[in-house]
Amino acid sequence: MLSIDMISDVVCPWCFIGKRRLEQAIELRPAVSVQLRFRPYFLNPWVPREGMARDQYLTAKFGSPERYRAIAKRVAAAAAAEGLIYAVDKIARQPNTLDCHRLILWAGEIGKAGIMKQRLMEIYFSEGGDLSDHDVLVRAAAQCGLDAETVRERLLGNRDIDAVGQEANSAREQGIDGVPCFIFGDAIAVQGAQSPEYLAQAIDRAAREYAPSGQ
Repeated sequence: MLSIDMISDVVCPWCFIGKRRLEQAIELRPAVSVQLRFRPYFLNPWVPREGMARDQYLTAKFGSPERYRAIAKRVAAAAAAEGLIYAVDKIARQPNTLDCHRLILWAGEIGKAGIMKQRLMEIYFSEGGDLSDHDVLVRAAAQCGLDAETVRERLLGNRDIDAVGQEANSAREQGIDGVPCFIFGDAIAVQGAQSPEYLAQAIDRAAREYAPSGQ
């Protein structure tokens, strides 16, 4: 069994694209048995827990919303090429993603971390939903098979806040300063939303050198 860790954030557009490309790479290598794990990363740790206006965020990070929209055209085109929708103008709020990562962790308890992560990214990038809103998160959790009331209760408390924060910080301490970052077999790191073919080659190498019994 070859482990693949995807270190990413749900508000990172290249992570949205990179997840799809990784899934395609895995499909290109059906003979390799993999265990995909999603690890948290805070792309914008300075965003407050309640989130902030998107235009305020874009001004702080890029100088102005207009400057970002010029950049976003290329990203939206790359997303569209993968069958994904990046509706730049629908996004009104920039969330803090701590609760999103908690939700992905909890979904992993029933084997649905990937489904939860995908749904959160779709809500943000394609639907313009506010991922700082607990009602939005609870609804997403229910759509992915989690118990809505249990999730709501957990979100109101402090469960796994420290664990998620520590794991996200450990990624930076390990020198990961950009996402997505993929780690194959706990040994080979690939940074960026590389092509499915490139990622499939990393799967080959890791399976051959670090998980010879996984094929």
